[in-house]
Amino acid sequence: MAKGMREIKRQIKSTQNMEQITRTMEMVAAANLRRAQQAAEASRPYADKLKEVISSIAAGTKGVKHPMLQSREIKRTGYLVITSDRGLAGGLNSNLLRNVLAQIRERHASTEEYSILAIGRKGRDFFKRRNMPVIEEVTGLPDSIKFSDVKSIAYAAVSGFEKGLYDQLFLVYNQFKNAMTQVPTIKQLLPMATEDMTSASAASYEYEPSPEAVLEQLLPKYAETLIYSAALDNKASEFGARMTAMNSATKNAKKMISSYTLAYNRARQASITQEISEIVGGANALS
Repeated sequence: MAKGMREIKRQIKSTQNMEQITRTMEMVAAANLRRAQQAAEASRPYADKLKEVISSIAAGTKGVKHPMLQSREIKRTGYLVITSDRGLAGGLNSNLLRNVLAQIRERHASTEEYSILAIGRKGRDFFKRRNMPVIEEVTGLPDSIKFSDVKSIAYAAVSGFEKGLYDQLFLVYNQFKNAMTQVPTIKQLLPMATEDMTSASAASYEYEPSPEAVLEQLLPKYAETLIYSAALDNKASEFGARMTAMNSATKNAKKMISSYTLAYNRARQASITQEISEIVGGANALS
């Protein structure tokens, strides 16, 4: 009985330590989430303004042509997949990777038909374990992402389409809604939808040297900005998912502690009852 009580006490202590760790991780994730959410929201006006200018050019220039706006025969597809470097975020990464893997297997018969660009260690390792072609990778992103952190892979993704390494590029990431909700998202980045680029703009602009020359410079920047915004969204999703997961882990730890404490008290009561019975039995034997 004493051995069983000591084991229960060790379990209680171990679970209490676990609870302290998960509570601390929840607090850290909550603090990081606020900063990441602010960064994600701050990036959207810049992307919206770029889209407005590009739409104005496309709407005001007849017969506008650019490789990033032109659909072509799809011989190879690119997937830019954004995941986290660390786990302990619930099903954040697994749900996203399961969705993109299902789409790849549905759309492609062999690895010759697609390429993967990976941001984040979880995604990179997932695809490499399955011998899937990862042509570019970036890992070890900081908690506060700057454009310079993803600039190289964003440029590689856009230039790869322009060079014809693939004829279609999908952006795969977790879209942040709130701390409880992150939506696995797979959307076509290139070629850009012509209907989006030709929407009328209320503003009027004058361009130097020409609208076409400005469009030549802005379209790649716009695509790279969308990749950066997706990385910020995914980082906010990571902290939201981790905060939620650690909150659930903390609650489960408290339930386990209550259960162990109840078991310990019952064992202790049983031990005391047994000792009393032995004393009474001994006294009766002596009388």
